[in-house]
Amino acid sequence: MSPAVAIARAMNTVAYLGSPIVGAARVAGAIAVFAGRALGAALSGPRFVRQTMSQLLAIGFYSLPVVGLTAVFTGAALALNIFSGGGRFNAEQVMPQIVALGILRELGPVLAALMLAGRASAAMAAEIGAMRATEQIDALETLSTDPFRYLVAPRLIAAIIAVPLLTVVADIIGIAGGWLVAVQVLGFSPTVYLRNTLGFVVAWDIGSGVIKAAAFGVIIALMGCYHGFTASGGARGVGRATTHAVVSSAILIFAVDYLLTSLFAHR
Repeated sequence: MSPAVAIARAMNTVAYLGSPIVGAARVAGAIAVFAGRALGAALSGPRFVRQTMSQLLAIGFYSLPVVGLTAVFTGAALALNIFSGGGRFNAEQVMPQIVALGILRELGPVLAALMLAGRASAAMAAEIGAMRATEQIDALETLSTDPFRYLVAPRLIAAIIAVPLLTVVADIIGIAGGWLVAVQVLGFSPTVYLRNTLGFVVAWDIGSGVIKAAAFGVIIALMGCYHGFTASGGARGVGRATTHAVVSSAILIFAVDYLLTSLFAHR
């Protein structure tokens, strides 16, 4: 084999291996630029209050049923599993404390965010993607209306407000689900269960979950809007954008949850 052929093959191998890395870096850079423009639009005026309130209703209020049902069954299942596992070490009585801690710090914000990733982020991607396909975004720019201020900023602000509020609701309902199973199925005293829970929980347990929820709200809104804005190829492209919004939101939620948990673990 001649040196020229060997060098060519080596270069082809490097190009083949490096192409996914370059593509991932390109996408990460595009998302970072999009996030910067979106945050800048959200922090500066003018603000479209009516659109923000409409998105707050769509993201927050209309998501209450699915978040509530998810929370109550999660709390109930968590109580049963912790009671069963604690029975192996004669530690059934710590079940109220562990249920409360698990829901407040981890399961409440993460499950609420995942439900909203499947509902709200997908809806954002579909709506904005359809606007891109029908050239409505181009029409906004023609009318000297910044699409980031009119479309992205209201959704971002609404998600940052709605996800923490829904997380607090999920925390309450999840703990109530654990209480219901503990009292009605496992024979716990309702007063003792509530006293153990309230005496164990501290403000930081609630605060850490709310901080996580706010970060998840940013992820949900940015991923939904980004994939909607970059949708192409008509109806099929809108479908791809919706799928990518849900998947990328879920992955980033888990990744950011780990990072925040590692920061909050010693508090």
